[in-house]
Amino acid sequence: MPQARADGVNLHYEVVGEGEPLVLVHGSWNDHQSWQPAIEADLRASFTVVTYDRRGHGRSGNVAGQGTRRQDEDDLAALIELLGHAPAHVAGNSFGASIVLGLAARRPELFRSITVHEPPLVGVVADDPSSLAQLRPTMASIYSAMDHLRKAENEQGARLFVEEVALGPGTWEQLPAPLRERFVTYAQTWLDEQTDPAWAVLDLDRLSACTMPVLLSRGSASPTWFSTVLERLATAMPQAQRQTFEGAGHIPHMTHPQEYTTALTRFIRAAGADEPRPGQ
Repeated sequence: MPQARADGVNLHYEVVGEGEPLVLVHGSWNDHQSWQPAIEADLRASFTVVTYDRRGHGRSGNVAGQGTRRQDEDDLAALIELLGHAPAHVAGNSFGASIVLGLAARRPELFRSITVHEPPLVGVVADDPSSLAQLRPTMASIYSAMDHLRKAENEQGARLFVEEVALGPGTWEQLPAPLRERFVTYAQTWLDEQTDPAWAVLDLDRLSACTMPVLLSRGSASPTWFSTVLERLATAMPQAQRQTFEGAGHIPHMTHPQEYTTALTRFIRAAGADEPRPGQ
């Protein structure tokens, strides 16, 4: 069972395929298995794909609590460097996307390209009254989910998060049973994640100095507040391309793996053709 040591944590990782290195960073409420549909949809045919369990998740759960997003960023940096993959193509989903962008702002030399889907970086629009008004119901739902979890009502909190924050009303029962179980399993890890005061903020000034190719994506069926965050990120990174997955929501690599894989592969191949390498 391959592991990489990073800041006191043994990170479980898996490597499949051949080609340029592509590191995949999963979101909250999940683990490295969430990328399997996309890997099987031919990512392994085009890249050396690295998936891993973030600290507090899966087989990297040998740590008390989730820790801070900064620690997650440092874990990702350590993994890229220990495996000798810098600069790498890196894709992240949800909170994993926030981790990718946070690290890119600090360590751009580690990245050849960045692909992020719907990072929940509500802090980047905190100075915009209209955005805050739009986000108010979402934040109320997040606080309600946290209240459930503080009372160890893990399934209730997970269901509320899925239906009112991430995927939309009625989606909990539509999820496969194993995925619902994963949400419940990692509920307390997400709660710990939320205690980090910096979980939703990003240094846009430092990020704007990054020059690597960037793909910002969203699902057409996702809550509209994700678009608000992506618009602010696109302003900070004018080189960024945009992608919308029609009919998809917050986890297109799971629900629409072929469409996600096609878009990601096309973007990376174009980014790989660019010289000089970004971040250098």
